[in-house]
Amino acid sequence: MPRRERPLDEGESGLLRFAADLRRLRERAGSPTYRELSRRAHYSAAALSEAAGGRKLPSLAVTKAYAKACDADPEEWARRWREVAGSEPRAADDSPYVGLAMFQPVDAPKFFGRERLTAELLTTKNRFTGVFGPSGAGKSSLLRAGLIARSKEPVLLFTPGANPREECAVALARLTGEDAVELADRLGDPEELGRRHRSLVVVDQFEELFTLCRDEELRAWLIAALTGCGKVVIGVRADYYGHCAQYPELVEVLRNSQVMVGAMTPDELRLAITEPAAVAGAKVETALLARLMADAVGQAAVLPLLSHALAETWQHRRGMTLTLAAYEEIGGLDHAVARTAQEVYNGFSSRQQAQAKRILLRLVTEEGTKRRVHGGELEADEDVLLALAAARLVVVDRDGVELAHEALIRGWPEFHEWVEEDRENIKAQREITHATQTWESLDRDAGALLRGRRLANVPAGLPLNSRERAFLAASRAAEEEVSASARRRTRRQRQLLAALAALVVVAASTTVFALQAGRTADEQRTTAAVLKAVGEANALRPANPALAQQIALAAYRLVPLSQARNALRQEDVPSQVLREAQSEVTAVVVGPTLQQVVTGHRDGTVVVTGLDDLPSPRTSHEAAKHDGAVTALTTDSSGGMVASAGADGTVHVVDVSLGKPRELAVLPARATAIAWQGTTLVTTGNDGALSFWTDLRQERPRLLLSTQLGLGPLAGMAFRPDGQVLAAVTTGRAVHLVDVTDPRDAKLLSLTKEFAGGAQFSGDHLLMTTAGTAAHLWDTTDPRNPVRRAEIPSGGGEITSAWLGAGSVAVATDDGLVRLWQLSGQGEPVEQALLRGHTGPVAAVGLTPKGDEVVTGGADRSVRLWNADPRDPAVRICEQAYPRMNREEWARYFGDLEFTPPCRD
Repeated sequence: MPRRERPLDEGESGLLRFAADLRRLRERAGSPTYRELSRRAHYSAAALSEAAGGRKLPSLAVTKAYAKACDADPEEWARRWREVAGSEPRAADDSPYVGLAMFQPVDAPKFFGRERLTAELLTTKNRFTGVFGPSGAGKSSLLRAGLIARSKEPVLLFTPGANPREECAVALARLTGEDAVELADRLGDPEELGRRHRSLVVVDQFEELFTLCRDEELRAWLIAALTGCGKVVIGVRADYYGHCAQYPELVEVLRNSQVMVGAMTPDELRLAITEPAAVAGAKVETALLARLMADAVGQAAVLPLLSHALAETWQHRRGMTLTLAAYEEIGGLDHAVARTAQEVYNGFSSRQQAQAKRILLRLVTEEGTKRRVHGGELEADEDVLLALAAARLVVVDRDGVELAHEALIRGWPEFHEWVEEDRENIKAQREITHATQTWESLDRDAGALLRGRRLANVPAGLPLNSRERAFLAASRAAEEEVSASARRRTRRQRQLLAALAALVVVAASTTVFALQAGRTADEQRTTAAVLKAVGEANALRPANPALAQQIALAAYRLVPLSQARNALRQEDVPSQVLREAQSEVTAVVVGPTLQQVVTGHRDGTVVVTGLDDLPSPRTSHEAAKHDGAVTALTTDSSGGMVASAGADGTVHVVDVSLGKPRELAVLPARATAIAWQGTTLVTTGNDGALSFWTDLRQERPRLLLSTQLGLGPLAGMAFRPDGQVLAAVTTGRAVHLVDVTDPRDAKLLSLTKEFAGGAQFSGDHLLMTTAGTAAHLWDTTDPRNPVRRAEIPSGGGEITSAWLGAGSVAVATDDGLVRLWQLSGQGEPVEQALLRGHTGPVAAVGLTPKGDEVVTGGADRSVRLWNADPRDPAVRICEQAYPRMNREEWARYFGDLEFTPPCRD
């Protein structure tokens, strides 16, 4: 007869209720013995008995196996297990991996892999040190579980938040026991911080100074306070390096004291994986270690995803062994975060899902970075918040709530979509939150309420908390009172001034009208005539293009309005179809010297087409074949080699110097962007590292060197023709100019003031960046201070491709149009021609070396060559304008304005 189970301890804890429910589950299954359960569940009888013992929470894998052996739903019990795990204190033998959360000083015994950087920070003689690295590289964990945990002196640790002075005061009060409010007042003098705390100051997530703090005075205060302290270490996300460079004080103290946190070496990564398990008395299966190394080595931003995957694998371990099977069950490195988050979200009711979405969107900025929220702002459903915390998606402490890591935004597709879709509402909500805090800090002073356009622009339906709703209601009430008061005041003023106004009008109107009426009327009449003539010229163009162009030219000379100038562009641009492709065009590149065009296609083919064998048909050759769509094409400075990158990550290098292409190599690189530095090909992948490849015409290309910029993954890049300056476009759409004179010692120089998705150099110093509905031209003569020369509008559609040539720019848009612009010295660009012909979006555009021919490729699969007239519009129009405009035609379109024929014989 089987032995009776030990009675459960007395109490009402969640753990005891969970154990009692497991026992009842076994009873409903017919009370099988634990030996029988062991046979069904493939776990030892002791492990299953302990699961229902109520002494400690079993692992998730054991719980699901127990439920399945008793014919219950394992996923339902997995949900219940997470609820208990979130409500129970963490046991001493809990997971040795912290998941998405950063390591804290108390986690130092299980923090491995960063021993070298920890020693560097502990032994540095620098008074001020900046720790830079991409999001996910482990900067915060390094500072907390590495530097702070091993420091022998008291350390002041804080993040800037929206108000750096208050955050500093709270942290200092926690360290000294003083009153935080009084400290905040005394810290008004930046030098007070150095006097009150003479040992190490650590400011983590320093980028919050630029993403959350909106007050320039507070930014200046923090910088002044830190530069006056004895020893300071700041942790900064690498893509905010350029923001730091805007402050001379930071530039000075960081000049020779920077620590770059990049990808772990294979040995460091091995320690980070295996040693925490060893500390807990467990081990990592050899097959799992090999898989993790293959998945994670060389990637700087992978650590939080790795830690989360290991934490989930720990819950599914076999005994005290972390197995490859468990790792694959939880979705591996790429899907573990999404799987966990989606499981938690799907377990909520529809009301709770809406609440979870509201909570998570509160915890991000419009730039897609995380932000800490204090409890009073969140007003969250406690059950939902606890469930999110139990799954380690958010971190809840006495100071507030924040995302466990920004990797959650990237790794959970649904969350990423929320952020992208609600970006404008997130921005508006943050502005309301900030304004509400200011209003309350001023004792609800009416002067801090929203007024006018700022109030009118608040979107409807924002998920506001009670304080923000009160602020918005007060703003609207005050605005209505102001409007009503203004109406009353206006009515009284009208009554008082009516008589006087009548007299003044009678006396003054005669004089004013006499002086100005003639001139104003003439100007208005001329402008009206010009606008009318331009409209009629546009309508006349299909039937009588010669007369329509003369009307437009005459109108522009009378009044140089933008409407008249656009009417001068060439719209009858001749074109020919170079090739009808089998798949839509995704990329185009035109050789700088050779008369040929290279196109990339959705089906992965790269095709070279000659331009010098007139007339058509053209000769085309397939140059390379990718397994996915071609994402980028680029040619070296001589035009003799072309490199292509595909969605499959491969890079093909092709020799096109002899007309017929010859594939030289397929590089062993996984590339997201490529560019040429002279005849050296540079590739970059998901880790953001630059790889320089040379000897490409030899049998085996040589990897000259690899270097890390610390900017994270790049979406695009371009080298200035002299090869000394790189324009690096991050996935966050920031454009950094980098000194790569010595690639081993690359230096970030500046950050352009416009976000962009692409960049291209032309000539000695001209840089073009493209984004959304505009292209921007920059003078990079001084790359430390790029100057914006011009903005070129798209004309309505979203820019899909652009090409900067010698004296001209071609801009393609998703509405199937291409606009050609002329660049004239320091003046504004002038629209030269509008190219119509594609039946779908134009995906790629290029210019021939002289800039007078445009090559386009689109979703309609056609590759077209256009011949635009590069001359002054007046010369082009008057050369073709026959017969000339006569007086009768002038009078028809310009009335009695003085006859000034636009074209003379």
